Amino acid sequence: MLDPLLPLRFLLLVFAGLANQEQASVVEFLREENRVLREQIGKRRLRLTDSQRARLAVKAKALGRSVLAAVATIVAPDTLLRWHRMLVAAKWTHSSRNAREPGRPPVMSRIRELTIRMARENNRWGYTRIVGALRHLGHDVARTTVAKMLKSAGLEPAPERPTSWRTFLKAHAGQIAAADFFTVEVWTARGLVTHYVLVAIDIATRAIEVLGVTPNPDSSFMAQVARNLTDSVDGFLRAKRFLIVDRASIFDQGFRRILNGAGVRLVTTAVAAPNMNAFCERLVRTIKDECVSRMIFFGDGMLRRALAEFVSHYHEERPHQGIGNVVPMPAAEAMPSDGPVLRRQRLGGLLSYYHRKRRAG
Repeated sequence: MLDPLLPLRFLLLVFAGLANQEQASVVEFLREENRVLREQIGKRRLRLTDSQRARLAVKAKALGRSVLAAVATIVAPDTLLRWHRMLVAAKWTHSSRNAREPGRPPVMSRIRELTIRMARENNRWGYTRIVGALRHLGHDVARTTVAKMLKSAGLEPAPERPTSWRTFLKAHAGQIAAADFFTVEVWTARGLVTHYVLVAIDIATRAIEVLGVTPNPDSSFMAQVARNLTDSVDGFLRAKRFLIVDRASIFDQGFRRILNGAGVRLVTTAVAAPNMNAFCERLVRTIKDECVSRMIFFGDGMLRRALAEFVSHYHEERPHQGIGNVVPMPAAEAMPSDGPVLRRQRLGGLLSYYHRKRRAG
């Protein structure tokens, strides 16, 4: 059965190719225009303002030395990177330098840092919006002052500040989950047998689930996994709209059909692009590093018990940096602030959890 989205994907690829070709032509034109302007200037030295240097330095840092060597024509790549280092250094000497300069007293450095933080964290906030937010915090700053501070930091006006990919993912994380396979070698009566483990992760909460363990992930296995995922009572995807997976053929049409019937879209990553499923890739690495790569399994029952212990440790005992370094599913009872420290061990001490002893009664 043909994928109904195949024509749409083909058109997207065509448009993406045309857009890339147009962008390349625009870049080449701008480079040639810079060369012509440089020839008109001759050997005369360009005199740039501090604001112009700052804007170029911020853009240059994002490109890196190798790309700059191909596109920079006004100044050398090393000069652009040196300007960026000077810009970073100026951040720490801003207050002391301004104290010696005549004119209007400088804005306190903490207000400047707060202004830049607001602009970076809210790409659609203009100068007036930032002025209002600062006034709400007790800082009365003029709109022109905000504009100067952002310009000196190399930040563009609101319409030209793009939405970061991190911000986009955070805004939609509650509706996204991801899944991936990894393999474990298990000793059986038939010798060493490769077992396939399918895991899933909730992008918003970092909750995980082992969806299945099998030496033969065929279509019937995948169909049962899909039904479990979309169960209306306790399915892992019951509140999700998207599931990110790689392009493996194991995620077949039957699997897709069951998910689509439950209102869940399967989002496949690009070829050789594991970072598009980074959350699940990192989960797999954690399971291997902290559990399965440190054990020898005799029978699939031993593997399943080890995975169940890891999932409990992951949810109830292991802090996660992505959610503020807290435990995804902490105990309902608060831990005492003092008392003896105890160690809870899982899998013979491979997994450890330290907690304070709770008082009886």
